Amino acid sequence: MKIIILGAGQVGTSVAENLVREANDITVVDVDAKRLHELQDRLDLSTVAGHASHPSILARAGAEDADMVIAVTNSDETNMVACQVAYTLFHTPTKIARVRARDYLEHNQLFTQEALPIDMLISPEQAVIDQVQRLIEYPGALQVLDFADGRVRLVAVRAYYGGPLVGHELRELREHMPSVETRVAAIFRRGTPITPQGDTVIEVDDEVFFIAATENIRAVMSELRRLDKPVKRVILVGGGNIGKGLAAALEDRYQVKLIEHNPQRVDMLSEELDKTLVLLGDAADEELLLEENIEDTDVFCAVTNDDEANILSAMLAKRLGARKVMALINRAAYVDLVESSDIDIAISPQLATIGGLLAHVRRGDVVVVHSLRRGAAEAIEAVAHGDERSSKVVGRAVEDIKLPPGTTIGAIVRGDQVLMAHHDTVIEPDDHVILFLVDKKRITEVERLFQVGVTFL
Repeated sequence: MKIIILGAGQVGTSVAENLVREANDITVVDVDAKRLHELQDRLDLSTVAGHASHPSILARAGAEDADMVIAVTNSDETNMVACQVAYTLFHTPTKIARVRARDYLEHNQLFTQEALPIDMLISPEQAVIDQVQRLIEYPGALQVLDFADGRVRLVAVRAYYGGPLVGHELRELREHMPSVETRVAAIFRRGTPITPQGDTVIEVDDEVFFIAATENIRAVMSELRRLDKPVKRVILVGGGNIGKGLAAALEDRYQVKLIEHNPQRVDMLSEELDKTLVLLGDAADEELLLEENIEDTDVFCAVTNDDEANILSAMLAKRLGARKVMALINRAAYVDLVESSDIDIAISPQLATIGGLLAHVRRGDVVVVHSLRRGAAEAIEAVAHGDERSSKVVGRAVEDIKLPPGTTIGAIVRGDQVLMAHHDTVIEPDDHVILFLVDKKRITEVERLFQVGVTFL
């Protein structure tokens, strides 16, 4: 696929890295020639220096025969105009834009083919807000990902002593919870993937990915670890778009405090947030954290624009007694370092965003993509089309489908039904099939499975 990425910032670079790995023809456009040169030294792609929305620059980038434009510059307006130019002058089939300002996002009628022809809006900030909300809703989870409009969730949990299933075979899960349908999709033991079988024994510190209907998530989590107490008190650090959005989303259900160092921003946040207590100060100030009863805090979440400030304040909060600490990390190189430290969860805006983009790049009818384990693994929701003659999956039992190594079918959504996938479950037309791939390099094989043959009319 020929793709033009407009903007070589953190999001654009992350998108380029992911898409280049999948043998796409990538061209990156940015005004910063030095940044483009560094990118070209590392990755197999083309670059064009110039303003992303200018027709001449888009033409030089190959917009005339591009399949997709992904506009992720730091300017909403540039991104929107670039999509308009790509549509009007070059008839680009798929146009994706990063738009952050809520003033735009609150008016859906702007983003139509007759107005601003944008096929998909992405907001890394909103993706992070959604991710943190889900992690707070399920204390103890490492990741919580939605499929089938939220009816099915994939949850990652670390197995601890005290979990009823720890030290036991997976097949015992059904005996423990006869009325709950769930499926373990993957297990990572000391970083190595293990294909789950009925006789697989769950060990302490295993990272277990399981799929279940949303209403059953807590019950399954309780099998792998003692359930944490529900969250009551939350401290957020950073009053930017993410911090403000998180506070607004959480303040009706939790006691929320927000620490911000800019006095003008503190005044603005105090006026716009209803129940959040907004504090002026430095989150790395030990006295301030002790004054605000950090030892009684359930979740401490640092979401400033400064990775180092997020890491340091989160580590300090953990040392002072906060139950769970999260830090927003933009630099991929920091994530491994952070997750081997006192910080419970490192949140990557790039990983939170990339899934939505990949759903548009995938061949076959793929409606949801979630990037996992820093991009090495992937979970997808694909729609089965065709019949037994034209499809490699329709009319076949799960055990008869030739899945690539390390790939499992976890669940099937059929209309309003959520079905856990068993070896004898037969795929029907229009089923939404949720798959887990421990090796993302196998994605093209999975895509071929869900592509309909020429006999399907």
